[in-house]
Amino acid sequence: MFAHWTIALVFCSLLAQVATAQQQVVDPDFKPAVASPAYASGGPVVAIDEAHQNFHTATGNYRPFAELLRADGYRVRASTSKLSAETFKGVDIFVVVNAEGTFAGAEADALRDWVKAGGSLLLTADHEPFGAAMESLGLRFGVSMGKGRAYDSEVPGRITTQLTYSRANGLLGEHPILEGRNASERVNLVKTFTGQSLGLPQGASPLLRFGATAREAVTVAQLNQVGEAIARNEVIAGGPPSVAGRVQGLAMPFGKGRIVVLGEAGMFSAQAVKFPPGSGQQDFKFGMNLPGTDDRQFALNVLHWLSRVIG
Repeated sequence: MFAHWTIALVFCSLLAQVATAQQQVVDPDFKPAVASPAYASGGPVVAIDEAHQNFHTATGNYRPFAELLRADGYRVRASTSKLSAETFKGVDIFVVVNAEGTFAGAEADALRDWVKAGGSLLLTADHEPFGAAMESLGLRFGVSMGKGRAYDSEVPGRITTQLTYSRANGLLGEHPILEGRNASERVNLVKTFTGQSLGLPQGASPLLRFGATAREAVTVAQLNQVGEAIARNEVIAGGPPSVAGRVQGLAMPFGKGRIVVLGEAGMFSAQAVKFPPGSGQQDFKFGMNLPGTDDRQFALNVLHWLSRVIG
């Protein structure tokens, strides 16, 4: 469903790629090997929510994530019931990714109370419509959601929603998640693939910080309008607002528990987009399978922090 995974490597190629894409699939070549597993066996239980029309599930688009965690010694299972105190029995880490279904107030309260009592949560809400659907969960932890599509126009004449956070550009934060257990696990570069912005609540640590030229379009239509205008060297009055000072990833303690919130989901998957023969388009990959990034190590480090292996 490319409507949920618009990858604007550069704006001029965005519409053509979407129009001619033959299929988007989990990359069959992705091998989730872990050199030094955190757990030999019987690791923490990670439950991935599948009860709220989730676009990402343990057997679907987030299968690479689930397989990576299993290779690291975690026990991964699906959570298929509405959230209540009963949902979290025997669960160490709860994961909610890109739910389109809304969460009842009692569900959001149950999740908040579980984390406050010592549970660990990974909450990921991608570009619209996911931010609006998951806003009630974010607000339980003081995290506001931009609910649009973040992009950057740092390169003159084009925009991109494929954002880079690195030590070189100064957009990575300072946190045990980014350092890992040792030097080999240090995260130096994370790449994201069309997500939204997040507010940084008091007491939270930024993991991925937007740069000075980053902005957020309300819809994909507005994103395309901005890209077309920039390509023509035009200025749009009252265009999308800056998201400088906001983040696309954060970590924080919450009561006795821990929470990581991300504004983009593709970085923890491994997808391949294939085009029909003769289309003139080149197949490409995005997520943990993209060479030159530390997205795979970032995913492991997030889980290591949530399970208290680090920090």
